[in-house]
Amino acid sequence: MELLTGFIDIVLHLDAHLLALVQEYGLWIYAILFAIIFAETGLVVAPFLPGDSLLFVIGALCGMGSLELQIAMPLLILAAFMGDNTNYWVGRLLGLRLLNHASQKLIKHEHLEKTHAFYAKHGGKTVIFARFLPIIRTFAPFVAGIGTMNYRLYVMYSIIGGVSWIGSLTLAGYFFGNIPIIKDNLTLMILVIIVISFIPAILEYLKHLRNKKSEATGK
Repeated sequence: MELLTGFIDIVLHLDAHLLALVQEYGLWIYAILFAIIFAETGLVVAPFLPGDSLLFVIGALCGMGSLELQIAMPLLILAAFMGDNTNYWVGRLLGLRLLNHASQKLIKHEHLEKTHAFYAKHGGKTVIFARFLPIIRTFAPFVAGIGTMNYRLYVMYSIIGGVSWIGSLTLAGYFFGNIPIIKDNLTLMILVIIVISFIPAILEYLKHLRNKKSEATGK
């Protein structure tokens, strides 16, 4: 319980925690941020890491002058691209073996099923759309690898998705994160971003429940 409480505190107060890390680690903070974005997109066992809200706060700190936008953005885009591609090749080369062995305890099958359904609906563009969806963005590259999606096509979608995701949220934080009303209520803003990012998944789940209920009624 203490661990969960601590994690929630970090997520909801990313601004304070990240600023403290910047002050403590200096230039090494870029390596830490690179590792977080790489892990969230590259490690199928790490879908819980903060993504959207972290990028917004990074942008806000760039606007404050605590971080350099011209360093942070290209580095995070590279982290997202490398994470995506690592996850793709893990799925392509080891995916089925991972799912059939003990490591399946670390990989929730309901997350894989949701990602499969997303692919069925949106096709290859899922790689782009998934960037803006928590959990699905971690599993989409893995599922693409298992399904042996054409790699050239995958790379194209991966680049577009990575640039769009990192660029939009970091620049949003950079331009709007230091507006007084937002800066004074940044914790609330982080919570809003988290809620908004989960809305598509919630709507999809509600749709699934309605369809299930309709099938049961039809029978």
